[in-house]
Amino acid sequence: MSGKAPRGVRLVIALAGRRNAGKSSLINALTGQDTAIVSDTPGTTTDPVAKHYELLPLGPVTFYDTAGLDDEGELGRLRIKATKKVLFRCDVAVVVLGEEGLTDHERGLLETIREMGVPCIVAWNKADLRPEAAPLPEIPGAPVLHVSAADGQGVDRLKERIIAAVPPEYRQERLILGDLINEGDQVICVVPIDLAAPKGRLILPQVQVLREILDCDAMGTVVKEREIEAALSGLRQKPALVVTDSQVVMSVAGDVPDDVPLTTFSTLFARYKGDLDSLVEGASAIDRLQDGDTVLIGEACSHHNVADDIGRVKIPRWMSQYTGRDLNFEVYSGHDFPEDLERFALVVHCGACMLNRTEMLRRITECARRGLPVTNYGVAISKLQGVLDRVLRPFGMEESKF
Repeated sequence: MSGKAPRGVRLVIALAGRRNAGKSSLINALTGQDTAIVSDTPGTTTDPVAKHYELLPLGPVTFYDTAGLDDEGELGRLRIKATKKVLFRCDVAVVVLGEEGLTDHERGLLETIREMGVPCIVAWNKADLRPEAAPLPEIPGAPVLHVSAADGQGVDRLKERIIAAVPPEYRQERLILGDLINEGDQVICVVPIDLAAPKGRLILPQVQVLREILDCDAMGTVVKEREIEAALSGLRQKPALVVTDSQVVMSVAGDVPDDVPLTTFSTLFARYKGDLDSLVEGASAIDRLQDGDTVLIGEACSHHNVADDIGRVKIPRWMSQYTGRDLNFEVYSGHDFPEDLERFALVVHCGACMLNRTEMLRRITECARRGLPVTNYGVAISKLQGVLDRVLRPFGMEESKF
């Protein structure tokens, strides 16, 4: 069921446009449900509204209904800012035109979307209220079609256009570790009990790795870090892979024989959700940090700060010890990402299990555009603990090449 797919693996499709263009009616028509509140009063949608939907053959997607980009006043400015955050992480944007057609508002929006590199479709809504001969505007790089949320005209065609606009790499199933193991292999997962994880549950990357092990018809063994030696000695054959939580990677590396492939959950997610090469290259900037530099800690989800939080406490402590520098650290959580990236010397991002790959790649690209190195928790921790080459080996990579 689409409702069971993790938020971070869904394609995101955002509907944007001016107030009263019919975005809410159109998202209801697309999903076949009354998800968004519909009213003739401009500005009814004040904050982005998410609707999960199964759009075949793509699978689970999230449609976002956003506030009008011609909203007014200080509150309107905040609503527009929230809309642009949704656009920043969407895979496909649908710009909805109202009865007036293409205006300066939409032209500015289309330019912003083009700069982001987001595939875009233009839907001229309320076709039932216009003469059939009304000519469609020509917009470079964006197909334009007549639709009517009221009577369903063009809605199925719009779905087809959305499916066609999704980049090919997003239509192919991405693997977390399925290309590293074979049917019948043994995989050991080292899972310390994380204080940040809800009681009675594992954190999402661990659950997804375990599920993929089963999908590959391999065998997974889950242990805490103190049980790794006993687990290894109890196997008849060497495991094909050991995957550990980054926080105990140094001790696990000491317990796992050198000829057994070893990596971390977060390193797997660096590849699955982002670009592993870029994130490994970004880790080399740790060696160039200077006194007074500020490091941005990026968290994909907002959570209660625990006493020994990995991003807020452990990584800053380990990095300060490793570099011997007097460093400053700032934390940004959820979908917040600072606009003044130039003032940072390095970004250390979480595994991004709660972001879709598009948003993570855009963050990496934006950092690259500003000349700012970016790495992730697992890669950074492995470097700080002196085992980065070891955890990169299953991917055929070496730290020294970056």
